[in-house]
Amino acid sequence: MEQQKQQKKGILKKVIIGIVLVIALYFGFKKINFSLTHETTDNAQIETTIVPVLTRISGYVKNITVKDYDSIQQQQVVVELDDAELQAILAEQKADLLQSNADLANAVAQLENATLSLKNNKGVIDLKTIRQKKVISDLQRDQNLYKEQALTKKQLDESEYQVASANQEVLNAQTEFATANNKIAVLKENVNRANALIQMKQAKIDETLLKISYTKITAPINGKIGKKNISVGQFVQAGTPMFSIVNDSSYWVVANFKESQLASLVEGKKVKIRIDAFPDLAITGTIASLSDATGAKFSLLPPDNSSGNFIKVTQRIPVKISIDNQTAFKNKLRAGMSVFITVDK
Repeated sequence: MEQQKQQKKGILKKVIIGIVLVIALYFGFKKINFSLTHETTDNAQIETTIVPVLTRISGYVKNITVKDYDSIQQQQVVVELDDAELQAILAEQKADLLQSNADLANAVAQLENATLSLKNNKGVIDLKTIRQKKVISDLQRDQNLYKEQALTKKQLDESEYQVASANQEVLNAQTEFATANNKIAVLKENVNRANALIQMKQAKIDETLLKISYTKITAPINGKIGKKNISVGQFVQAGTPMFSIVNDSSYWVVANFKESQLASLVEGKKVKIRIDAFPDLAITGTIASLSDATGAKFSLLPPDNSSGNFIKVTQRIPVKISIDNQTAFKNKLRAGMSVFITVDK
């Protein structure tokens, strides 16, 4: 009896060992066959666009309309800065502009008055010229009468005086006309200067209005925000990153394959994607593009194999993979998730 039990145990042991060997051979063959027909990598993760929200001006945070990890829409106001100081500056600039407009109106009025005065001076010259011609004609007649002794010397002297006086009056009128004409040039320049000053002050007002618009900070894209880096009442400098927005509508995978695996990777080829967090999801993708440089070339201090001792290290090439039908998995996908990629050879 004891010998029969020992024989049965020996047979059972051999059967179990046989079954284990068969299973091991099966899975070993399956794994070897898989490795011969597929390329895989676990050096991959989900990527998306992450846009920082920055302030363009300095100021105190007046209001924050969002919370951590909120969903937001493009152009939605997310932060407001205190604009009281800018509003005061704007009011002062507008008052200054009104003063400049009044100065312009005054300069235009002076120019119009000078133009009318110039026309009047021209009329005075014409009138003086007519009188000058008359007294010159009278002098010529009196000179003939004086030669015939029909006129006294005193009367002739009076006619000569009238001519000299008329000549001087014409000269004075011409001088006044030239002065008035030069004055018009100066007044035109004053008008141009007043216009330029108004344009400059209007530009300052536009600049202040632009800064006031910057106090309302809007979301540049649709998505979800990360953790806020600011709080109400905090003073922020221009360019301060307040938080980032994650684009939750467009995802892709960046997989880093070994350079020895590139022979099987071509654009347009289908791949299988397994997310570590959700291994049961059946997700497929398409190779969109391959990087023209290894990942090491994008590092801050890329390796220089021409100096020192050289140790060959297999390099990895970033491969961008678009996710098929990603809208169906939108609620599952998160940027930075680790994934496992499988590609048929």
